[in-house]
Amino acid sequence: MYQKIMVPLDGSKLAECVFAHLDALARGCQVKAITLVQVVEPYQNPSYTGESTIADVAAEIEQIDKANRAAAETYLKNLIPKFKYENVNVQHELLAGRPADILADYAAKKQPDLILIATHGRSGPSRWVWGSVADRLLRAACVPVLMVRAPGCFPGI
Repeated sequence: MYQKIMVPLDGSKLAECVFAHLDALARGCQVKAITLVQVVEPYQNPSYTGESTIADVAAEIEQIDKANRAAAETYLKNLIPKFKYENVNVQHELLAGRPADILADYAAKKQPDLILIATHGRSGPSRWVWGSVADRLLRAACVPVLMVRAPGCFPGI
């Protein structure tokens, strides 16, 4: 049923709570491809008043972005060996931009059969203020989205 599964990750252990579900799906649904996806947000430099030149600040931002991309790439590459399923192609994709928008665009382009994502389980005002990548992806995606509550969440509004 689900032959291509997209798994958005943010590098946290919390996001990895989907792995048990991924394992069950991969073994029971004749999955052909799994893509682990991470979106790295470009560094936003807070307004700065100091003695640095614009070129210095731009170079520093470029270094930060490069380090963030390298860390994400290493994280994803280290995950791949954990997923050993017969006849399943497991790959990773590193993207840049605003996570909810980029993930929705990626899903529209690659057309997975299922998106498997963890949700932090925020509720009430914290969710309204901070928003939710998982929630925005759920609303934007045209394919089924399986949202897994992270361990330790509390029921609420």
